[in-house]
Amino acid sequence: MSGKRAFLELLKQEGVEMVFGNPGTTELPLMDAFAVEHDIKYVLGLQEAALMAMADGYAQASGRLAVLNFHVAPGLGHAMGMLYDAQKAGSPILVTAGQHDQDFNRTEPILYADLPPIARPLVKWSDEIHRLQDLPMMVHRACKTALAPPTGPVFLSLPGDILKNEADLDLMAPTRVAGNVRGDRAAIEAAAKVLSEAKRPVIMAGDAVSQNRALAELVALAELIGAPVYAELIANTASFPSSHPLFRGAMARSQTAMRKIIDQHDVLFSVGADLFALSLPADVAPISPDLRMIHLDPDPWELGKNYPAEVAILGNPKGTLPELTDATRAAMSSAAQKAAQDRLKSAGEATRSELEKLRTKARSLANETPIQPLALINAIGEILPKDAVVIDESVSSSGGLRQLVKSDDPQSFFGLRGGGIGWGLPAAIGVKVALPDRPVICLSGDGSAMYTIQSLWTAARYKVGVVFVIFNNTSYRILKQRVFAQRGYAAQLDTYVGMELNNPAIDYVGLARSLGIAADRAKTVHDATDLIAKALKDGKPMLIDVELVREFK
Repeated sequence: MSGKRAFLELLKQEGVEMVFGNPGTTELPLMDAFAVEHDIKYVLGLQEAALMAMADGYAQASGRLAVLNFHVAPGLGHAMGMLYDAQKAGSPILVTAGQHDQDFNRTEPILYADLPPIARPLVKWSDEIHRLQDLPMMVHRACKTALAPPTGPVFLSLPGDILKNEADLDLMAPTRVAGNVRGDRAAIEAAAKVLSEAKRPVIMAGDAVSQNRALAELVALAELIGAPVYAELIANTASFPSSHPLFRGAMARSQTAMRKIIDQHDVLFSVGADLFALSLPADVAPISPDLRMIHLDPDPWELGKNYPAEVAILGNPKGTLPELTDATRAAMSSAAQKAAQDRLKSAGEATRSELEKLRTKARSLANETPIQPLALINAIGEILPKDAVVIDESVSSSGGLRQLVKSDDPQSFFGLRGGGIGWGLPAAIGVKVALPDRPVICLSGDGSAMYTIQSLWTAARYKVGVVFVIFNNTSYRILKQRVFAQRGYAAQLDTYVGMELNNPAIDYVGLARSLGIAADRAKTVHDATDLIAKALKDGKPMLIDVELVREFK
């Protein structure tokens, strides 16, 4: 069997149904094999960063292995920013790249570079295949590693001679590592004691909850102890049902704002959350050294990484939370149980009150033009179907989104985890490919959209019915906000160098149409929701450019 055919057969063993790619000369043997391949679909994209984010969205939404094939060093280089996002999201992805024939590499041919070291900082494992006989072992090792907890991307370099040569091969078989690991019993008992004694507990829910489908298990514990629940600071999934009365949305990524909230509590229980991914340094620590903390995570690296945990539990939320809930219930006195129910009631009332205030504020802004982002988000939340999936890269315009837009199941929301912008548009395509029966809407900032605008062509080519909404404030607004907060020269002179996208204005409608999808502009909230509703009903890809207010101070 040839290496190129063996590679595709191995992917089929691993359950792979599609490969995302953009071919070059070193991938031609593999592309030749695709000419007679009927079980694996090749999804073509026009730039590797866009493809990387598509595969990321597909892997997150499906929970399955995503596979990419890039073109030597420049192709891998183009993908690195989005590979960083995939690493932070823990997406199970096999990234491959073609390489020149091994004998030819000695001449240092055009486009050549040693590929595994380039990928290594951003993947769980990185290697190159040097013997055709090793191809089955290494492909299976790569797939097993990507899918083993904690999940994440891996990289394999595929030299041309490996793909072209033939040999008698044992294709071996896949291995899967069972991920529903329960935490240590003694640690669970210790954590239960702390939670049973808590007077003002708070929970931070991380992506591990949704990735392991443990929302119901976390709800049960939160209700038992009467603890409000916040999403982790840069959440990329729905880690707690947004319509639940204990859900308080996401905290602002400000140490001062976080400290103000967390100081109201005596125990913090982090369930698979990042403690804490922050953007800028500050003189104020986000938590008090007196705060008691319990940390549950499937990744040992995250436990106590930045802040000491009184109890650290290595385990999967799905397997561990039921035992922890039972142990906590058994440890709670009748007085503690009554106090928890009182907290549950008061927390629910506070959440409902705050949500109504937020909605009232949003509705009061609904008739303003240019459009206020809070008004737009609220209006979108009111019209979305119950089974809608929201992909969010609205960045500085996202305030209130987690409370106002319903996201009650693990596949209902995906956000930018790593912070490398340009992820949203292509990730939405990958999500829709993984969840074809659910309506998918992407909310993207205008600056973010321009990083991977080529992805719209892939949506058009494969008729991927995503509704793309551009939150267009003609600027890198978040940068303006942050440099203004420094109260330096920019704030004094009201001059923001390198942050304006308005001279000339970018024609997103024209760009979308040139890449094959329908597009229109919205100048009012009503215009925007009418266009979104029509696009969702049509089920075809469409871009809606929404003119937002430019204010940022």
